[in-house]
Amino acid sequence: MTTLSLFRGVAGAKAFAPGETIFVEGDAGDVMYVVIEGSVRLSVTGRTLEKVGTGSVFGEMALIDAAPRSATATALTACTLAPVTAQRFKDLVRESPEFALDIMRVMAARLRSMDRRL
Repeated sequence: MTTLSLFRGVAGAKAFAPGETIFVEGDAGDVMYVVIEGSVRLSVTGRTLEKVGTGSVFGEMALIDAAPRSATATALTACTLAPVTAQRFKDLVRESPEFALDIMRVMAARLRSMDRRL
């Protein structure tokens, strides 16, 4: 089961227009997002860190460490995102070890990518 399959068709999905800000670096983070369709730019101080597309997750760090957002997320294309609250995140981690591993893989890949840039 993929992360996307857990959220496709879920109630509460949100639509964003191209160029629309999803969240800003420094904001409080109470949800993460799963990209149902479309593309999102993640940036810090205006510098692009990553572009994520369908099936990707972002904003997960704020649910894990309760710190402010470390990046800004902006819709690159029209996109549909499934918000995942902190409680839903905890429930998914308990119910689906594969979901937890998927999130760890995403975080590890992002850390390795940042290491290569240094």
